[in-house]
Amino acid sequence: MKHKDGKPINLPNKNRKVTLAITAIVLCGLSFYLGGMQCNTKNDGVVTNTNDNDNDNGIDLPKQNLGSLQVRPINFPECSIDLQDYTPCTDPRRWRKYGTYRLTLLERHCPPLSERKECLVPSPDGYKPPIRWPKSRDECWYRNVPYDWINNEKSNQHWLRKEGEKFLFPGGGTMFPNGVGEYVDLMQDLIPEMRDGTVRTAIDTGCGVASWGGDLLDRGILTVSLAPRDNHEAQVQFALERGIPAMLGVISTQRLPYPSNSFDMAHCSRCLIPWTEFGGIYLLEIHRILRPGGFWILSGPPVNYERRWRGWNTTVQEQRSDYEKLQDLLTSMCFKLYNKKDDIAVWQKSKDNNCYDKLPSETYPPKCDDSFEPDDGWYIPLRTCVVVPESKYKRSALTYMSKWPERLHATPERIAAIHGASASTFTHDNSKWKKRVQHYKKLFPELGTEKVRNVMDMNTLYGGFAASLVDDPLWVMNVVSAYGTNSLPVVYDRGLIGTYHDWCEAFSTYPRTYDLLHLDALFTDESHRCEMKYVLLEMDRILRPGGHAIIRESTYFIDAIATIGKGMKWACRKENTEYGVEKERILICQKKLLH
Repeated sequence: MKHKDGKPINLPNKNRKVTLAITAIVLCGLSFYLGGMQCNTKNDGVVTNTNDNDNDNGIDLPKQNLGSLQVRPINFPECSIDLQDYTPCTDPRRWRKYGTYRLTLLERHCPPLSERKECLVPSPDGYKPPIRWPKSRDECWYRNVPYDWINNEKSNQHWLRKEGEKFLFPGGGTMFPNGVGEYVDLMQDLIPEMRDGTVRTAIDTGCGVASWGGDLLDRGILTVSLAPRDNHEAQVQFALERGIPAMLGVISTQRLPYPSNSFDMAHCSRCLIPWTEFGGIYLLEIHRILRPGGFWILSGPPVNYERRWRGWNTTVQEQRSDYEKLQDLLTSMCFKLYNKKDDIAVWQKSKDNNCYDKLPSETYPPKCDDSFEPDDGWYIPLRTCVVVPESKYKRSALTYMSKWPERLHATPERIAAIHGASASTFTHDNSKWKKRVQHYKKLFPELGTEKVRNVMDMNTLYGGFAASLVDDPLWVMNVVSAYGTNSLPVVYDRGLIGTYHDWCEAFSTYPRTYDLLHLDALFTDESHRCEMKYVLLEMDRILRPGGHAIIRESTYFIDAIATIGKGMKWACRKENTEYGVEKERILICQKKLLH
């Protein structure tokens, strides 16, 4: 202890003994209290540790001293049928708790622990195994997504139509009623970089049923189709049922769950986002996630207002004013008009920092200050400032990156931002995952066939699992922990897609949307934060009936995972890793159709 002037205080020995005695009593009492809490927990799935040393004192020993984690068996009931499309963090039944200002109610609002469901989300009556890719792009079973709102309200725009037991997807949209193929053909004429492998990743804000993203797949462009859970009922669910990458999300008050400078292209087809309102905050978010040299495409109001204004319930003067405001805002963010024809306008983000350096200090919106971490994307409020790309990452600009597919295995420049990472660790990771995926295909022969389309890597590092599957008829959503090593920029630099997420919460998707979930030591990394039971229940919600999980974990967790899996009616089997090491096993599980 010190005086306020820094001089030490020497306590008498008597006082010191009293202090030590009190400390000992407090520690004993705390230990007794914590022991009581562990013994009296109400959780039926409480984990108990077993090992050869018969540890009975209720204290968790270090993992190296334990045999394996054991849990008491639980049989999870089926949820009520009204939860068949339950999305815990975007649940319409909870919207009334949140305001309508800037559509805040459509953002993620996860239920507290006391309201979490401990049941298995059911399938709709008449559910069938999904139609397989590529046929699924054009049709799906009506009973799998039994919603008629889009069919009734958008029939004249040819989003979809019901025919017998199926929904058919003609490829129409609000701005392309004659078909998405013709629409994208025009877009490629305006952006030649879409043809030569320069543009690889895209985001579609307000995606409808994701016909734009579906068409781009054949052109070598991987798109994240983004839409909220709103009155366009189940649009993301339709997209995923078709086998097209999609997520629930909305640009509102929080950042999107992606790092800065990630997407090569962003698209809005009459998505009704008020780009120039609230200080341009929504367009600033597009600017943040768009790569230097990347393209922003807008079709619909106020583009082509000279010809279209009569159909927009407005005046030509209002539309001209809106277009001029938009152009001024884009210029202030260092966008330049790249090309324009008919209903499509394309702007390009500055390829380097020369434009930002020339912006006057009093410009609006201002440049973000040093306290602004551009790559954070998990529950981070939006701010009205321009993110200036880091000048040291010049080769991360679209103009200077390797073209696809060479880009997949070129060492990303931004790997230097990851502690301990290097070109050699990146190369080693690629080699490791190539061997692992070869082994997975021996254990699970359906991997690499048309039976597996929608895949999620629940805790990737560099996207090595996805890279090893790139030639197969599937796509992978790469998930990076919001509380772990931030390697998502590297994933995007490779030409892959992904998102930040915290597995203590539900993922931003509908039930029954993935054929395969893969995880590598997720519980080893996150069990201190996230309860295993809830993570596995979330996996069950996401998986399609008949879908699989490849769980690569420490032997410490494998038995506990298998026990909980059995309680969810999963059929699981243990397998050795490719090297047959004792400390790690593979659990391959299949979800069953319950009725």
